[in-house]
Amino acid sequence: MYAVIKTGGKQYRVIAGQKLKIEQITADIGQQVTLNEVLAVGSGEDLVLGTPFVSGASVIVKVLAQDRHDKVRIFKMRRRKHYQKRQGHRQNYTEIVIESING
Repeated sequence: MYAVIKTGGKQYRVIAGQKLKIEQITADIGQQVTLNEVLAVGSGEDLVLGTPFVSGASVIVKVLAQDRHDKVRIFKMRRRKHYQKRQGHRQNYTEIVIESING
């Protein structure tokens, strides 16, 4: 059984037992979280699509870690204009594992 969930402005196709890094959600490490924004639920050839969400469907996840991605370096330069700008960014993420899909 698989599901397509929406979280953090992105969509993910998930199955039970899968580890995933998503945009940061407010939850403690080890806490179970229910994600209710399920766009589709499928099992074999059966597929239930939502409009926009599947009613009564949910995905239960467990939070494994709250961390930050590697640094992304931004370098801007205008040639012959004596302009250089260096910047860095580290995005926060939450690592989860899919425990069960209810749908």
